[in-house]
Amino acid sequence: MALASTILMVRPAAFGFNAETAANNFFQTNPKIGNKELQQKALTEFDNMVAALKDLGINVIVIADTKEPAKPDAIFPNNWLSTSPNGIVNLYPMFANSRRAEKRDDILQQLSKDFKVSAVQDWSEYEVEGRFLEGTGSMVIDHDNALIYAAISERTNIFVLEKFAATNNYQAIVFLATDKKGRPIYHTNVMMSLGEQFCVLCEEAIEEEWELIAVRQLMESTGHLIIPISRDQMYAFAGNMLEVKNDKDDHFLILSQAAYDSLKRDQKRMLEAFATLVPIPVPIIEMVEGGSVRCMMAEIFLEKK
Repeated sequence: MALASTILMVRPAAFGFNAETAANNFFQTNPKIGNKELQQKALTEFDNMVAALKDLGINVIVIADTKEPAKPDAIFPNNWLSTSPNGIVNLYPMFANSRRAEKRDDILQQLSKDFKVSAVQDWSEYEVEGRFLEGTGSMVIDHDNALIYAAISERTNIFVLEKFAATNNYQAIVFLATDKKGRPIYHTNVMMSLGEQFCVLCEEAIEEEWELIAVRQLMESTGHLIIPISRDQMYAFAGNMLEVKNDKDDHFLILSQAAYDSLKRDQKRMLEAFATLVPIPVPIIEMVEGGSVRCMMAEIFLEKK
């Protein structure tokens, strides 16, 4: 499992509740707080997270969001942008009209200036067909084993997924994951996190036994220990973690404070065998946007120039 030591993050300029994305992201809550106060709280959480990552020796590229047009979800760049160890930059078709403006040429130009980019794949054309694939929100990618794990939802279209996988010589493992009310979970990375040697997985969410068995068998065959979490822990964003490393090859598991607090002692102990746990409080971001720390980090696997 390839681990990133460089992370791209977008500092929000118009953070707020997005009713359009809440149509199928059932983790979002409208706090009824003024936009100015929400923005300030989100900036505080964002800046604290950047500082925490830098203190660990993680390289963090901070991009300032543009004020116009307003982009309430800009804090989650991993949904529209991803990179791969072979130098490819991918842009993705986004479900919400309000999120499509997050795709910025100046960010791509900066990446091309500072890193070796072998190709850019832009999948945005599928937006007009109503077919979406929201980056590493939709796909949990095992680059080393050329596998993609994906829970099908309105945001994760199987046709686009299969096209993406075939183009990049990856195999897609598809399943349905649901919440307590039987509704599809909007993003795979809310219920599943893949580390170098482990997988945090909400097994309860995969209701078809044969699909769960297939995921388990692949995890075992690729040397990943499954650490199960419950649906309640999933709602605390315990599935929304990311393992990263610094230039000294120290491994860290970035997770929110809420996720950390939801974990049981034995779960923490198992995770600590693989990486140092780094809990970061982002309660406003989690509540308003229905995503957590993993969603805030776009991994940069590109080689520096």
